[in-house]
Amino acid sequence: MKIKFYAHACFRLEGDGSAVVTDPYTPGPTVSNFDPVGEPADIVIMSSATDRFHSDPTHITGDPVVVNAVEVPAEGIAVRGVPIRAFQTMESLTWDFGRDPDANAMYLFTLDGVRVLHIGDIGNPLAPEHLAALSGQVDVMLALTGGHATIALDDLDAAIAAIQPRVVIPMHYFSLKGRLKIDPVTEFTQQYPADTVTFVGESELELTQATLPEHLHIYVLEQSR
Repeated sequence: MKIKFYAHACFRLEGDGSAVVTDPYTPGPTVSNFDPVGEPADIVIMSSATDRFHSDPTHITGDPVVVNAVEVPAEGIAVRGVPIRAFQTMESLTWDFGRDPDANAMYLFTLDGVRVLHIGDIGNPLAPEHLAALSGQVDVMLALTGGHATIALDDLDAAIAAIQPRVVIPMHYFSLKGRLKIDPVTEFTQQYPADTVTFVGESELELTQATLPEHLHIYVLEQSR
């Protein structure tokens, strides 16, 4: 499976002859300030349809099927042969957005036999029932590490310990190009032993079931947009 980091919470994951793009932001200086993706996908999965930093598929080319994870039923769905399950969550219940918090969802999908969990835009600790359902069922976690209105790092660490993914790839952290004033990725990585963290130095990474690390490893990818 090939993984490419665009920006914020947006990745392209390719395997089994399919390409999945996650949580596409709205590009341009009035919103994210990130450049458009401008690359094709077969499937776009969004953690909600209401957050401009997570739900704008207009700059994904090709003819992708767009999935709003909030609308995925509990039993899951298959889209173009890719199984997708969703876990319903909320934005932060304590952060002052100046409005009521919106619903969003984490989502789990499988490509090339690698199980990927994108934790959406969750703003609270993971629910015990979600931890139980996901424990031992995740190979790669795409994890929010910018704090502030998203999950606190202590709660994220607890979720990682409970779910036990073999790989964590940070997302949704401070970018000099981006407009959000959130925490840098080092606030997260410094909590783990140095030999469990790799700053890849580029935007792409390839993983297979055979090359997944035996124990937790964190790969920090470079933003490409």
